[in-house]
Amino acid sequence: MKQQKRHLILGIHVTDRMTNGTKLQNFFSEYGCHIKTRIGLHDVTDDFCSPNGLILLELLDHQAAVKEMISQLQQLDGIEVQQMIFDHP
Repeated sequence: MKQQKRHLILGIHVTDRMTNGTKLQNFFSEYGCHIKTRIGLHDVTDDFCSPNGLILLELLDHQAAVKEMISQLQQLDGIEVQQMIFDHP
């Protein structure tokens, strides 16, 4: 198996998870073959569940698909996207 030349990470800040969650789940299903790892973070206690959240995606290094994914995400209301790229020597 060939090692990836870099790690591509998308950070997705979601406001109003209850409203935007269905749209995001559909998005994840559509692009599922490009997503290696998905981690969801939000504040929760016994008596509080935050309406906001953060999702981290580790993606395959397919630059055209990543560009398309970012473009699609940025069109959704209540979504902020940031990208991190870590190159390997």
